[in-house]
Amino acid sequence: MVDFTLTEEQDMLVELARIFADDELIPNAEEWDRNGIFPEAAIHKARELGLLNCTIPQEYGGLGLSYLDEVMINEELGRGDPGFATITGVTMLACHPLIYGGTEEQKQKFLGRVCDGEISAYCVTEPGAGSDVRAMTTTATLDGDDYVLNGAKMWIGGAGHANWFYVLAKTSAADSRHSLSGFIVEADSPGLSVGKKEEKMGQRSSDTRSVSFDNVRVPRANLVGGVEGGGWLQAMVAFDRSRPMLASHALGNARGAMEEAWQYANQRQTFGKPIFHHQAISFMLADMSTKIEGARLLAYKAADLLDKGEPATLAAAHAKRYAADIGMEVTTDSVQIFGGYGYSEEFPAARRMRGAKIYQIFGGTSQIQRLIISREINRDYVE
Repeated sequence: MVDFTLTEEQDMLVELARIFADDELIPNAEEWDRNGIFPEAAIHKARELGLLNCTIPQEYGGLGLSYLDEVMINEELGRGDPGFATITGVTMLACHPLIYGGTEEQKQKFLGRVCDGEISAYCVTEPGAGSDVRAMTTTATLDGDDYVLNGAKMWIGGAGHANWFYVLAKTSAADSRHSLSGFIVEADSPGLSVGKKEEKMGQRSSDTRSVSFDNVRVPRANLVGGVEGGGWLQAMVAFDRSRPMLASHALGNARGAMEEAWQYANQRQTFGKPIFHHQAISFMLADMSTKIEGARLLAYKAADLLDKGEPATLAAAHAKRYAADIGMEVTTDSVQIFGGYGYSEEFPAARRMRGAKIYQIFGGTSQIQRLIISREINRDYVE
């Protein structure tokens, strides 16, 4: 039986996240985005309140919460500011390969450092290899007790502030999933350089840069899991576990846009009455609400499967694809309801629309999610 009743603890967590978004994120989001400010103080406050590091196990310093808890908290963070949600989300993305496949020593050391306030970043995408992970060219060659890394990564969220990176690299020339291995690379390693901050359409507070590796020596002890060839599975598990969270960011941002448009529609008058009372507008808002409700249910389902330890690849792809796409639709409709004001940067509608687009791209594009969905569903039709 499906039960949508939240526990008292979950109600308290969501309320805490909602208050944090109202008090700390919404009042500052415009300035952060306009000036490209990385909100370190707000990040640390969220961590102190228990809103970050949700699914890191308690034995490593995390909260040990469920994936469903994480989705509900992150919907509120996305409603507050999608840029902030992305900033904090990339650290968890880098932690998932360690939670899944790291050695006990790696978990104790690096997950513990994150829970103490460090920032980590997920280094997979390259200038010529995004969704096609196997096309990457970054290499890691064993030399004594170290691996030597050479190559470049692109579009790395949080790179300019990260203390360490999860890096996927080739440890074999074979064209195989087993040629990829994951490494923990300290940000201050000699030969590691971080590029200029990218000038982006939206989410400008989220620091995104390239990362280059020029004969970077990484201790063998930092090979995730201690065995070569596990990187592909680590990366795919990280995607499955992070996509419900990304979906919650997208639907949270959409919800924020809808709430702002709804308020405006009850204030702005045309032809002697608030524009909400024109069916054309009220139906747009109704459609927004339905799309958000559907996205939330898909995110909840994916999170619930993860909590049960069941396969969640299909559900996570459904959730991420749908939430990303309706996030773009809802924020675009919000701009339309605001009219000329929506096109102005003085109102939040434009910022939310700009911030929504990236969810259709990172974490696996909406087209890649459709590929995953079709592949997974096809298994039921092929004997």
